[in-house]
Amino acid sequence: MKTAKIVGFTVGILLMGTSAIAQDSGELGYAKGALGYDALIAGQNELALQQLEAAEKVDANDPARLINLGQVYARMGRTGDAARMFMAAMHSDRNFDLVLADGTVVKSRDAADQALQNLNSQFAVR
Repeated sequence: MKTAKIVGFTVGILLMGTSAIAQDSGELGYAKGALGYDALIAGQNELALQQLEAAEKVDANDPARLINLGQVYARMGRTGDAARMFMAAMHSDRNFDLVLADGTVVKSRDAADQALQNLNSQFAVR
């Protein structure tokens, strides 16, 4: 079973895929930078977007990639694109476990749904 981590719902959803590969980055199981994780954590949205778009070895429909793209788009004010990424992750044929920053385990579809709800809540407040 594939497991991934999400870092803090307070800043949004950032995913880390996991496998037996250990790295200094939060992108375990993926090539460093493939999910734009470190750039997202550092608030470097343009760099994160470049990394996510250039990640040739990450399936375009990988829920981790989709949610991180959604996060970048949301930060850049591209809320429609962000919503599309979160919905694509929700409807993906892949649904794997994610670990929240607080240690809670959720399915990737549920995490994508929560990200979309967070986006909608932020949009409604404006």
